[in-house]
Amino acid sequence: GRNTIEEMAEAARGRGYKYMAITDHSKNLAFANGLDDKRAVEHIQRIRAADGHFEDIKIFAGVEVDILADGSLDLSDSVLEQMDLVIASVHSHFNQSPTEMTDRLLKAIANPNTSMIGHPTGRILLRRDAYQFDIDAVLKAAAQNKVAMELNAYPDRLDLCDRHLRLAKQYGVKIVINTDSHHTSHLEKIRFGVLQARRAWLAKEDVLNTLPAQKFARAMKHQWG
Repeated sequence: GRNTIEEMAEAARGRGYKYMAITDHSKNLAFANGLDDKRAVEHIQRIRAADGHFEDIKIFAGVEVDILADGSLDLSDSVLEQMDLVIASVHSHFNQSPTEMTDRLLKAIANPNTSMIGHPTGRILLRRDAYQFDIDAVLKAAAQNKVAMELNAYPDRLDLCDRHLRLAKQYGVKIVINTDSHHTSHLEKIRFGVLQARRAWLAKEDVLNTLPAQKFARAMKHQWG
């Protein structure tokens, strides 16, 4: 991102947020200066230090970790276990067969450190089609493992779409609306995610980041109840 952790927290607090998460990319996304294991631990420490400076907003330490071609995650389990939340996302090998992509996502969902799947279909509107996989199988597994699906509110993505959001709700999968913010000004994009959720007839109880901070933290560790 282009702002410091503290600047992002100040901006989120200014919008009335009670908590936020910092989720830098992992090393496989080299162009984004992604984190390796050592830098990921330093990232956690920086977030914990910043969190100590704020009394009225909680800053969660997270990461957006790449789902590699074989379904493994791009950071070690020992590092991921230290995170408050882990967003697992596909950023490469988009042309895998539907079976390969489905297996890849299922393996990521089965990892106990995965809190949610980021921008689950990979689409970028007007630029890249969604990759092909068995959405029903993925949502069933997500429900069984209590792994949430992201609703990425960035206007180029809006992923999941309204149809898949309704399907997720039918399977009992919870949603997290994320802005994918790389700058304080991007926080305003939450409104696009909220509109997408409303288009899918989601209710407050379907969206985990409507919960208070402590309950949200538990939900990120698969405790939805």
